Amino acid sequence: MRDSQSQVAEIRDAVHLCIDMQNIFAPGGLWATPWMERVLPTIVDIVSRHQPRTIFTRFITPKVPEDRPGQWQSYFRRWHQATRDHLPPSALELVPPLARYVPPLRIVDKPAYSAFSNPALASLLVELGIGTVVISGAETDVCVLSTVLSAVDLGFRVVIVEDALCSSSDVGHDALMTMYRTRFHGQVDLVTSEELNEFWRE
Repeated sequence: MRDSQSQVAEIRDAVHLCIDMQNIFAPGGLWATPWMERVLPTIVDIVSRHQPRTIFTRFITPKVPEDRPGQWQSYFRRWHQATRDHLPPSALELVPPLARYVPPLRIVDKPAYSAFSNPALASLLVELGIGTVVISGAETDVCVLSTVLSAVDLGFRVVIVEDALCSSSDVGHDALMTMYRTRFHGQVDLVTSEELNEFWRE
């Protein structure tokens, strides 16, 4: 139960950004995220309730490391198995319970951690008159973190659905939740999926 000072304001003019719920992060994937199975039903519920307002992102790895700039080349030399020269195409697809919503739901592919590393996303949100991004997905302390900070920089209100995030690190996840509460009050709200249903008025 929230006290009066932490009451979440009503959510309007929002989209749900579902970050990188791909087979590569699912059990058995190269970058398997142990929590994904646990949070997937919650994410599916959010998508089903807000289909016209959901946008999926996918982290698309390069064909070869040299296709990325700077330190990304070193990163993908270390993770050469994740380059598209080595990775089965299915690994970069959405997990099946979410893939069934596409089409008509949109997918935005991105070359880096932040969803906004594809500039088309910010342009689309502005075109749609979006003021708030509701965020779920993978991973709390990598792509979700980068997307949250980009959204804050661009002036969007950010609503993070705490029980719809997955990470490989309990410590990393908990540290980020503390940071949002203590350092980003007024720009970032943390809610449960139940609270999201209560406060999101389309």
